[in-house]
Order: sequence, then C-alpha cells, then structure tokens
Amino acid sequence: MGIGVIYQDMKNKHSGIAYSLLFSSILLAGCNKDNENNNTVPVVQGKQLEINLLHINDSHSHLDEESTKLMLETSSGNREEIQVENGGFARVAALMNTLANSEKNPIKIHSGDAITGDLYFTLKEGEAEADLMNTVCFDSLTLGNHEFDNADAGLKKFIGFLNDQGSCKNKTQVLSANVEFGKTSPLYQTDLVKPYTIMEKEGQKIALIGLTIANKTKNASRPNEDTLFKDEVSMAQKYIDELKQQGINKIIVQSHLGYGLEKELAAKLSGVDVIVGGDSHTLLADAKLKNYGMTPEGDYPTVLKNKDGDRVCVVQAWQYAYVVGQLKVNFDANGKLETCTGKANVLIGDNFKRTAKDAAALNSTELSYIRQDIENSNALRIVQPDATALTILEPYKVAKNLLGKEKVAIAEDNLCLRRVPGTTKDTSRSSLGDVCNKADFINQHGGDVQQLVAEAFLQQGKKYFSADISIQNGGGVRVDLPKGDITVEKIYTVLPFKNTLVQLKATGQEIKAVLEDAIDAVVSKNTGSYPYTGGLKWDVDLTKVKGQRVSNLQVRNTQGQYQSLNLNQTYQVITINFLADGQDFYSSFKNITGERRVDVGLDYAEAFLQYVESLSGEKGKKVLSRLPVEQYSTQSYKE
Repeated sequence: MGIGVIYQDMKNKHSGIAYSLLFSSILLAGCNKDNENNNTVPVVQGKQLEINLLHINDSHSHLDEESTKLMLETSSGNREEIQVENGGFARVAALMNTLANSEKNPIKIHSGDAITGDLYFTLKEGEAEADLMNTVCFDSLTLGNHEFDNADAGLKKFIGFLNDQGSCKNKTQVLSANVEFGKTSPLYQTDLVKPYTIMEKEGQKIALIGLTIANKTKNASRPNEDTLFKDEVSMAQKYIDELKQQGINKIIVQSHLGYGLEKELAAKLSGVDVIVGGDSHTLLADAKLKNYGMTPEGDYPTVLKNKDGDRVCVVQAWQYAYVVGQLKVNFDANGKLETCTGKANVLIGDNFKRTAKDAAALNSTELSYIRQDIENSNALRIVQPDATALTILEPYKVAKNLLGKEKVAIAEDNLCLRRVPGTTKDTSRSSLGDVCNKADFINQHGGDVQQLVAEAFLQQGKKYFSADISIQNGGGVRVDLPKGDITVEKIYTVLPFKNTLVQLKATGQEIKAVLEDAIDAVVSKNTGSYPYTGGLKWDVDLTKVKGQRVSNLQVRNTQGQYQSLNLNQTYQVITINFLADGQDFYSSFKNITGERRVDVGLDYAEAFLQYVESLSGEKGKKVLSRLPVEQYSTQSYKE
C-alpha cells in the first residue's frame, strides 16, 4: 500500500493523530543511505511523476553532418528522391538542449559506442567526441563494446576527456553494472565507472543502471585480459533488487545489448520500467517512414511486459547521431509506470535538392509541400546545428582534414582495381587504363585492391575474434591505388560507404553457398557481387551450372598452410554488414542470425587504414604491395 493510499484511508477515519504517527513511522522506515553521498534521505512517494528521456546511442565518432536521400512529396501524391543534410553532433546538441529546456524533468542519456568509426577518433582518441558530448552535458553514458577498442587505458583516457573538459555543471556518470575491471586495468578499484546512478526529480528518486554486452565486448573488442563482463540479466536484477531495498521504485536500464536482446531482457527482469538501448543500430519509429525510403524495425516505444507482468518500454535511437529519441514516461502515485509515449526525431537540414541529374531546382510550391510532408512524418525534424557545438568542432575538423592529407604508405607499383577476372565481364573498370585492364595477372586473379581489402579485414578479424576467413564484394571497393603516395583520404576513397564489420559463425556449406550465389549474380550481369576473400581460395568455372562453379576451396590455417574447406565445420567469418544482411545477392548470409552473428561495428575503411598502418616501415614509408599469388582468392578463372 502506497503512502498516498494510507493517507486517504486515515483522512476518511478522521484520525489525524494516528495518521501523523503512522506517516512519521513510514518515512523513518523508508530512510536509506544514498548511493552517491551516503547521506540518509527519505524516499518520497505518493504523487505522480513525469520524466522525459532524451537519448542517443552508437554515435561512433560521427561528428560531422552527412547527406541522405529521402522520398518526399513535391506535389499532392507525388514523391521524389530528394537529397538533404542529416545528422551531425551539432544537431544533436541543438535539439537535446532545446528539449531539455522545454520538457519536464529531462534526463539525457547516451547508451554507448560514443567512439570509434571516424577519423576524429583516429586523430584524438576520444577528445573531440567528449568535447561535443559536453555541449549536451549528458547525465549518463553506458559503456558500449567500442569504448574498449583501445583497451582499458583508452577507456580511462576517454572518461578523462569527458570529466575534465567542457562547462557541464555535473559530470556525465559512466555506467556498467556487469563489468569487473581486472588488476591490470587502470580503472581497477576506481569510481570512474559505476553500476548505476540515482537522480532526483521533484523529490523522487530515479535509478539508471548501465549494461554492456558481455560476450561481444570480451571477444570482439580489446578490454584488458583480466577485465571481465558478467551475465547481463543477473547483474541487472541484482542492482534492481538492491535499489528496491533502498525504496527506489523507478528503474531505467541503459542497455548496450541490441534490440533483440533488450526485448528478451525486458521479459526476464523484475522491477524494470524502461530500457534505453543501443548496439544494434536499430531505427524504431512510425511505420509510415517506409513511405520516405526508411525502414523502421519496430515501434517507438516498443511496449512489452516485464517478469512481473507490468508494462516496460524499450527504445533505441538508430545510429551515427542521426536521431534523438524523446520518451515521455509517466509514473503513478505508487511508482508504477502508467504510460510512455514519444518519437524518434530524425535530424535533417533544410537544403533540399533533387538528386536526378540536370533536374530543375525546387520551386517555392514544391518546397512548401516538402515541409508539410516532413511535418506529417511524425519523425523527420528540421534542426539547425548548435552554433557553440560547431565552434568547438571546427579546430578538430581542420585537423581531421589535415590528417586526410597525411601520407601513410607508398605503393611501389600500381595496385589495380577489377571486380571480375577474365576478359569479358569488367575489362574497363580501372582508371589506370590498359596497364590494369589488359593485364594477364588481373585477368586471371582479379583486382589487387579488392584482394588487399579482403586481407585487411581478415587481419582485423584475427585481432578481434580469431577470424578464419574474410569476404568482401568486388563492387564495394571503388578506386585503384596508383603507384606513389597513399594518404588517409585515399584509403577512405577506396572504401567510401558506411559499412561496418560483422562476425558470422558460418559453416563451410554456407560459405560455399554464398560464393555460388554471388558468382551466379555475376553471370546475370551484376559484376559488383564477385567475391574476394582473405584466408580462402578457389577455382572458378563459369561454364558450369550454379552450385558447381566454385571448386577446390582451400582455407589458410594459422600456420599459413592451405587445407580443404570442411563443409561441416563452422568457421569464423568477417564481412561487412551490407553482405551480412544478404545484400548484393549474398542471400545465404541473411539466415545467419542470433548468436551466430555479432556486429563488430568497426568502420570498414578504418579497418583498412589500420592494416596499412600495421605494415613494417616508418610512417609514410610503409610499402603496400600486391599480395603473393597464392593468397588471391581466385586461383584460376574460366569464362
């Protein structure tokens, strides 16, 4: 029975003295030691409470605005592909600060993977990201797996940037309830990472518990060897129970587990009210966004039941600072969650352009339709970037552009681009002319650049999870590397898309099937599907039927020797999310889901850059060369 109910009962009996004594005793019984300062404080209940959760996740060092294409109405019932700016951390800051000033009891949350994925992290190891986060002054940050990419020392460095820079009144509380730092960690026995934090709104306490995805962080990132990650469910429940014992009955879990696991988590936990998620880069939004060329994977919020049968609300905010989630949560007088409503604000600019070549500029009437269509979307939101954030970002941006010009290696010979070997399928792909397009070696084995990218992914996969094989489609690699200097910018031009690396646990049979799918697409004139792999080689015969075109598959073992691919064995495969999702006719990969798929999250261009930087030689004098012929995935090719 809540205090408010007891109060009403005593009023009805007109027993003021008895009520006073009872009320005092309840308050004394509810006194607890506050987790933050060890002061004894009463738990205040008996009235409704509204809070507003403003959140992002998986920003991955994407501080600059980008551009996107949306299907927007330019006249009644007519949609066209329109290009517009989107994202950028300055837009996140602008909207979060606006909402924090206008909404009741705001709490600002980052659900992890704030770093790695852009040159800003390569440049300053988290300083730029922390400076921009401090234009928002997040109340809390959950540790994601990528917070450990530079080991525990790198995490401590990032937390230092977050704590020691900026003008935030209160420091961002860094949370993870299931991490246990080992003795070798600089975070061992410090209070820089806490299992939870407690906030007070209108005299009522709200607890925020952090969770970090355990297996993925331990095996697909780089924490110290003796830093452990405990079971997410049991650790969350442990701290929920502890908080309940303190009389705190409003529980938010900040989870970096992924949407699928977060929905499972909701059903397994007793006492949880809200899960603010991350890791899976999931867009939750109004289904009507499909009309705009976007693909929401579920409702915002996703309303489920917890272990007690009570309502629990699950949210995520997509990726790369594209979205600010906005969730209004209402608790009743007994601390039960009554309602949760809100939306994903997809951040865009207002510089609209047709994408069609030589298309006419949009006129005022068309622009008026576009703006009304955006208003009707219940998700798209025009936001002007925060001026202060842009000012803070500018020197980092200048340094990033200079880094792009930095020479990281030398190509002593031309490294040719070619999607498909042979003399008929892709013979004019190279910008270097006949030196590549008519080269016998390229005709027999395919592109040098594609093969180097595949090898780079394999080496990164070995670093993170002992990968056996990498797979990359030929069309995902875009330009030659001509003889001469190789700059950071050039690396990112070779791999210009927004792909990230994914770990798949695939059988030899599934690998064979996906290669056959890809080559069948090539036969049907989709040259970009042609596969390149690190650690695997084969012979191709296009005169045969599908299922028989790839033969003599051999996988490279840890000693560098090749042995036959075992169709019944499970191999650790690293590829890009585009292919793991079954795109470009890699349809067999789409069926590898659940525990057999782990989104590593590392930007694929960054992975190639790290490979180049790992070569022997001084910086700028490292030599990137054609791989030995025995490491080319295509050993022979028959048209």
